[in-house]
Amino acid sequence: MYPEDRVLIGVINSKRDLQLAQEEHWYRIPQEQMPKGVDTEYLGFFLSGAVFKQQNHGVFYYGRCTGGVELAHRRDLIPHEADHARAEQVYYKVMVQPLKEKLPPILNPTRRKFSFIKTTWDRFVRAEVLKDLYSDDDQLVDRIFHVLRQRGYALERTWEADRRYVGYSPQLRVLCQRGEVVVSTQPNGGNVYLHSTSEQDATLAQIQAAIQANDGPVMLGLPYRRG
Repeated sequence: MYPEDRVLIGVINSKRDLQLAQEEHWYRIPQEQMPKGVDTEYLGFFLSGAVFKQQNHGVFYYGRCTGGVELAHRRDLIPHEADHARAEQVYYKVMVQPLKEKLPPILNPTRRKFSFIKTTWDRFVRAEVLKDLYSDDDQLVDRIFHVLRQRGYALERTWEADRRYVGYSPQLRVLCQRGEVVVSTQPNGGNVYLHSTSEQDATLAQIQAAIQANDGPVMLGLPYRRG
């Protein structure tokens, strides 16, 4: 365990998926959510939904990844649901060692919405609430990411935890018809500079202008559901 080890927080909203992680030691991640692959040393599991009762809305478990990752259709991962609406969706099947309890758990008192969070081991072990997993720059990027995603834009996000591996600060890349627009927390790091004093409406207007200069956005399909 090293302070800079990467930790990926994923959501589990069914007892079946938790059981698969605990007993069969794997977790599924939609390929469309991480088109460049899954690179992490640890997985943390945020339990969401009334089925978990006392463990609802928090990271209660984690496990070290074994290095085993393969691509598979949902119908092959969960064969008894072969007629599911997303049966043909492709997932990463990420193998993980036996789960450990996160003590204390990482709670979400503000009910922050997210799909995945990338963080580092030093943040993970100290965290008591979800916001402790984010750097200040992550929080700036996260705020704009969710607004743009709700509007249907296709985009990619880089976290502070990625800096050591990709060499640049947290940012967003909005896919356009002619290239991409980069929204960066570093001055001169992209088309739009995102900083702590940025007004959200003004930032979104800058992003929109940059997108139009690149012949408009590539749009997402139907809104993402975990399932």
